[in-house]
Amino acid sequence: MRKLLLLLALFASVFQLYAQTGTVTGTVKSLSDNSALPAASVVLTKTATATKTGVPTDLEGRFIFERVTPGSYTVEVNYIGFKKYTRSFEMTGATINLGTLSLEDESTAIKEVQVIGRAPLGEQKGDTSQFNAKAFKTAPDASAEDLVTKMPGVTITNGTIQAQGEDVRQIMIDGKRYTGQDVNAAVRNLSADMIESVQVFDGQSDQAAFSGFEDGNRLKTLNFTTKKEARQGYMGKVSAGYGTDDRYMVGAALNIFNNNQRITVTGLTNNINMFDFSVGETPGGGMRGRRGGWGGGSPNGIINTNTFGINYQDTWGKKMEVSGNYNYSNRDIVNNQYRFRDFVNSDTTYTENSINRSTDESHRLNFRLQYNINANNRLLVTPSITVQRNDGLTERDANTIGNGTIALNSLNSNRFDNASLNFNNNILYSHRFGSSGRILTASLNTSYNDSDGDSYQRENTDNIGRPERNVLRNQYTSTDRTNMAWSGNLNYSQKLGEKSRWQVEYNINNQENDSDRRANDIEEDNTLVPNPQLSNTFTSNYLAQNFGPSYQYRTEKVRFQANARYQYATLESENTYPTTFPLKRNFTNFLPSAEYEFKFSESTNLNINYRAATNVPSVEQLQDVLDISNPLQPSIGNSRLDQDYDNRLRVRFRKFNAETNRVFFIGVFGNMTQNYIANSIYTAGSVPADLPADYQLQSGARLSRPVNMDGYWNVRSFFHFGQPLNVISSNIGINGSVGYSRIPGMINEVVNYANNINYGIGANISSNISEKIDFTVSTNSSYTVVENTLSTNQNNNFFSQNTNLRYNWILWKGLVYRTELQHQYNSGLSAGVDNSYLLWNMSIGKKVFKNQQGEISLSVNDLLKQNVSVQRNVTESYVEDVQSTVLQRFFMLTFSYNIRKFNGGAAPTMNNNRPGNWGGGRN
Repeated sequence: MRKLLLLLALFASVFQLYAQTGTVTGTVKSLSDNSALPAASVVLTKTATATKTGVPTDLEGRFIFERVTPGSYTVEVNYIGFKKYTRSFEMTGATINLGTLSLEDESTAIKEVQVIGRAPLGEQKGDTSQFNAKAFKTAPDASAEDLVTKMPGVTITNGTIQAQGEDVRQIMIDGKRYTGQDVNAAVRNLSADMIESVQVFDGQSDQAAFSGFEDGNRLKTLNFTTKKEARQGYMGKVSAGYGTDDRYMVGAALNIFNNNQRITVTGLTNNINMFDFSVGETPGGGMRGRRGGWGGGSPNGIINTNTFGINYQDTWGKKMEVSGNYNYSNRDIVNNQYRFRDFVNSDTTYTENSINRSTDESHRLNFRLQYNINANNRLLVTPSITVQRNDGLTERDANTIGNGTIALNSLNSNRFDNASLNFNNNILYSHRFGSSGRILTASLNTSYNDSDGDSYQRENTDNIGRPERNVLRNQYTSTDRTNMAWSGNLNYSQKLGEKSRWQVEYNINNQENDSDRRANDIEEDNTLVPNPQLSNTFTSNYLAQNFGPSYQYRTEKVRFQANARYQYATLESENTYPTTFPLKRNFTNFLPSAEYEFKFSESTNLNINYRAATNVPSVEQLQDVLDISNPLQPSIGNSRLDQDYDNRLRVRFRKFNAETNRVFFIGVFGNMTQNYIANSIYTAGSVPADLPADYQLQSGARLSRPVNMDGYWNVRSFFHFGQPLNVISSNIGINGSVGYSRIPGMINEVVNYANNINYGIGANISSNISEKIDFTVSTNSSYTVVENTLSTNQNNNFFSQNTNLRYNWILWKGLVYRTELQHQYNSGLSAGVDNSYLLWNMSIGKKVFKNQQGEISLSVNDLLKQNVSVQRNVTESYVEDVQSTVLQRFFMLTFSYNIRKFNGGAAPTMNNNRPGNWGGGRN
């Protein structure tokens, strides 16, 4: 009885403690214009214990602290470009609304103070790297892309913007997400002189942001904070050019800003391999030097592009935020390729010359609506739709060579016409149970995909050693595929105290696939005769359910989260033509995940993340149908494939010294996959028994089929060190990487592992001298070692080095000289493939009109006529080199005009030396 009374007393005291806690709320706004300040850092400190708790403000500038115990407190607010705000108050247990906390613009605070010296680069705030745009000098017409690539750890690799070794997958402007799939286009459509600061961080998914629990779906994000004077007005650029060989380019881009409302309109027509046009476009088209859109560098082929796009962002009323994006694109592509493939465990090689002509047309529409119903309820709806059409002709002349002589020669042409429709919609709802700390989140995702295609194939294959096995084929194939999928998610979370909370989550996912492929032989009188051996009708249904708890612990320095999921899944598939074959499998898996983050200080941070997941095979991999579109490299699916099990580990360490402006980052990224979907390769005489009865694999040809195998590894590390180089007023960065991959495969039922080790080192120097001289020099070297366990005599090592120079110089009275040099050196590639080249682009221009808003320029693309495209691909069964057609030398005369008006006529300028306040940003 005594113990019971003590227990009741303890329970009563705990209950009383919780009953005495309260909630602290408020709103952060600008003092000058009363606008909300999203993503401001709000820190609550208890005076007696110095315990700190931090939260960011939402898009309306609001913040909330729950379960605050009685006592004396100080609230501190930091935001880039504003003075730090502090306020003390007493917490008595009731709910306290601090009202509007108005921050003073720092320009007002220091306008009479002369600041001499280098502007600070920025600082590290937890997992957020913040950079001061004023610390990086760019040319007057530079884009945000030109600005961010001067910042430590931000590079362009293969045409894609990377930050801290990872691809940037999300752009935000003043804390609001940019809707659209093209990250590069978004960055190019912001002018560098509009930007106050740039934040680099791992953005949460919508699900994690609503629920408060990490789901492992982090996106590397750039957030651009614009200057206050650039938030009202418009800016843009129009350009038109004509050159030798009938090369032409006409493009326009216009941005309209009215605080929360932003509209961007772009249009482009050209035949110089440009995929988009932006306000940061350099006159002459070819002068960008990285026209990439399909893998970076100079894109393969000669491409005519017509495109139009519009992006819209606004706030409807006080509760609704909307954004949308529409893009139309039409591209005509001509690309000739030479391919050399050296097979593992064989004296056979494969060569191919192909001519590819195609037309791609697409309509893409994305929309995002967030409705903040009230302080406790939020709704997010994100539909998207894509309509595409692709038609063209591929002509291929291929040979397999054994012991130095041709074994097979195949002339093959394939005319195709494909169309597809993709629709996806996600509905996410979140409810907060007042100030209790309980949150309920529910989501529903639906998707529909329909694709159909027609293909006409002619094949003439000569078997040199066995003429009786020559093939002459004329065939028509139709393919119709439909995919319907939906998934639902429900989770509930509850606070356990001031520092921890728990969550329970349930998820269900269903995917239904229906694929019908019908092959028909075309007779001499053009009649169609069904070919069941190359036809297949296939359905599959995948249903997976996940359930499990999560735990989260958070203090000022430590953040830890652990999740445990139990998954039960079924995969049912059935062939219904030409034969009936049903198959059903069940899977049970334990899917753990965990994340640990430790803040050594505000500028030093360590993050460790682990996550396990499963992936279901695609319908193309599951469908047991023979594909002979390339007769010498046929393939067939495998209906017995299982889902794979993937383990991913990510470790990152960041340090930023604000006093010396030194930045250091190192990361290790790895994944290991069980039941990895690998390729099993068969040669003549070793083919699987379930191939069509009348099909014979030609001598020298190689058939591939997907199979499940263990032993896949992929680990890579990346580091970056950067600091100012005061000798020449520039910033220097040094980076390096080490990577290892182990790809399992089979050749004639014998296991082979392709081990690939890559070592990389690089350096870059970007100018910070003045707006009149802007240069960037970079070089990156890579050495790769390829080892095969099945055939060590075919191991291969190769070296590549890429060196770039970009230089802009305002010579005199608006006379501008620009040049770009890109040198590529390759060693160890196949004979007959061009190893090295020097791409040199150059232009000379003259600024004209009032405020130098116009420019007339003469440019040359590939002055030395050396441009080539060479790519090496390494797989578990072969190493190949591919050389493609590229755009070579042409001259172009271009006229460009800049449109710019801000805040009643004043345009933002890079000549403002006012340093920013680096106390704010994300926690």
